[in-house]
Parts: sequence; structure tokens; C-alpha cells
Amino acid sequence: MSQTPLIARRSLIASGAALGGAALAAVTAPRWLKPITAPSRSASVAMRSPGPLAPVPAQPKITDSIEREALAALDRVGRRVPHHDRLAIVDFSAPSSKPRMHVLDVASGRRMDFLVAHGSGSDPAHTGILQRFSNVPDSNASSQGAFLTADYYVGKHGRSQRLIGLDPTNNNALERAIVVHGAWYANADMIPTHGKLGRSQGCFAVGERELAKVFAHLGQGRMIYSAKV
Repeated sequence: MSQTPLIARRSLIASGAALGGAALAAVTAPRWLKPITAPSRSASVAMRSPGPLAPVPAQPKITDSIEREALAALDRVGRRVPHHDRLAIVDFSAPSSKPRMHVLDVASGRRMDFLVAHGSGSDPAHTGILQRFSNVPDSNASSQGAFLTADYYVGKHGRSQRLIGLDPTNNNALERAIVVHGAWYANADMIPTHGKLGRSQGCFAVGERELAKVFAHLGQGRMIYSAKV
């Protein structure tokens, strides 16, 4: 992956960080939406600095086209996403057997890669490859577009993070309860046995042992960009 377009966006970091929590508050969940339960101290996510990301590995490679799309989306969403220093790109052109959630440090180009499941409505035959997107409630499909990472809560999947859809293709994310959560069917040990991950109901489900890393390195007030190019 070329780091040039990422390094060129160092100027975004200062402007994004300066926006702070005020911008996030302007676009977070409506007043009627309350956390399912208040997380306990042990369940809550510590928002300490996670330190540097790992060096960019040779594989898997993010396609140049989806990287360009994601960075263009980061420009487009502007103040609706307070922090522009990091983002996640979910490359649904890759099968679920490959790490296809890439958490990127914009300035350095370093990243962490994670397995992530797609929705059953996006792959009805369970091929392991996303076939289509949908923003329709009860479709159980993954959605494409830019998402804002919002608040944490503890629900039926344990620690989870709400997402706010910023595009017409995903603006039902809150209504559909599309979130980031951990799941047994997204663990790496699914690959040797089944050759693919299980499917979610449209959520970004990651491995149970990887969830804390995703939360620590992505955090609140940042963008997830989901697409298939």
C-alpha cells in the first residue's frame, strides 16, 4: 500500500482533533436513544492512547481505489467526524476469510488488520463473499458508506459500539442497530474449519479476542468506511 496519500493528510489531524467532542455531540444518537445498560468499570473501554500501530505488512493489501474512496470520504464528512487522525477501511471486495478491516494511522500509514463478518442478507448462500449491500431495516445486510463511531454500551453481544451512518446508503444504521461487536463466529479459528467466517445481521462483527484492540485503536469520533470496489 502506498503511504503517500496518507502522509499528505497530516494537515487533517490538527483540524480534526480541534473539533473535539462538540462536533461528535452534534451528530450522535438522538435524545431518545439511551444505552442498553451502563457498562461496568471492567466492561468499559479505556480511551487511553493505544500507542503506535504495527508496521504496514506485505499482506493483505488495501486496493488503491478503496483507499482513495475512503480518504475522499474523510474529506467529505468534514466536521461530522471530529477526529481525522485514524480511520477504518472495511474492504468487502475481499472474502471473509481474509483480514479486511484495516485501521489506519493517517499520518504514518501504519495499520492493524482484522477479520470482520458481513451480514447474512448480503450473502444469502453463505459463500463467504459479500454479494450486495442494503440500508433497509430487517434486511440483515451490511451497508456501504461512511460511519461515525459513537458511544459504547453493553448489550446482547457484550461490549459494543454504536455507529451513525453519514450517507444515504447507511443512514438507517442507528435504527437497524448496526454496531461494532465481538462474536464467536468472527474468530480466526473459524477459517481452518469452515474456510470463512459466520455472518452477522449487518453489524461489523470482529473476533472476540480482537474487539478490545479495535476499540482501543479506533475509538470514538472517527470514521469507518465500508465499500466493495
